[in-house]
Amino acid sequence: MDYRATTVSWRFLQRRVLMSFKKLGFLALVAFVSISSSACHSVAPDAGEEAVLIQKPMLFGSGGVVSTPVKTGRTYVALTTQEVYVNVQPQQFAIHFEDMMSSDGVPLDFDAVVRLQITNSVMMIEKFGVDWFNRNVQAELANRVRQAVRKHGMNETAIDTRAIEEIDEEVTESLGAYLLEAGLPVRLIAFTVGKANPPDAVKNQRIATATEQQRLMTEQQRKLAEDARLDAEKSKALADNAYRNMMNLSPAQFLTLETIKRDLEEIKMKREVCAPGKCTFIIGASTAPTISVGG
Repeated sequence: MDYRATTVSWRFLQRRVLMSFKKLGFLALVAFVSISSSACHSVAPDAGEEAVLIQKPMLFGSGGVVSTPVKTGRTYVALTTQEVYVNVQPQQFAIHFEDMMSSDGVPLDFDAVVRLQITNSVMMIEKFGVDWFNRNVQAELANRVRQAVRKHGMNETAIDTRAIEEIDEEVTESLGAYLLEAGLPVRLIAFTVGKANPPDAVKNQRIATATEQQRLMTEQQRKLAEDARLDAEKSKALADNAYRNMMNLSPAQFLTLETIKRDLEEIKMKREVCAPGKCTFIIGASTAPTISVGG
């Protein structure tokens, strides 16, 4: 047996086997890519939502954000395509601001509400991302509220509604200008800030001041009542003295006349109260009647 011929045959066999494995691997790869490309999943935005598609090819082609969003309904996309659901309805964001300094140096707390609506979902996801409010709006909004509050004092901000309205108008105007300048695809619907809450120490001081003011008002009203009663007594005394002089009565005679008048009034009252058979008079130091019950 020729050794050289055997060696050549063995090497030829190895090459054929290696080529067969390469062909099988290539075919498997092609099959895998074909299956991956043909596989898909559904995208179904709810009412008031849009789905922004982000294509992520596995091997070939270029990806990126699709320029047209998926509206409400159901659409099938490639398995490697990612969807981001965006709320395109008006959204309300509640924010709590602490230690906003007033013009007189008092730290105030505010609760504010801003309503925004996304006008272009694709642009929002492509340029600003999902967390667009926290990254691009919240800090700017806080800065504009701070600047507006500095122009008003603590008392007017906490009590006067006109100061709150002025803050609302200023922040709305400046925030709208910022959104336009920054290119955010957002419509500012409304901004509203609540009344200011001063620190507890200021609140307690204001309560104490109000309590003292109320006490002073009560004392003033009491004094006015006492003065009025004094004036009435003086007027009555002057009238009685004028009547005595007109009737040429001495002071003793006038007092006797007043006593008789009181006695007559008492008798009249007893006569009205004590109908026949309803009272029993006990003779003694007092003539107060005893009223019979059920008689």
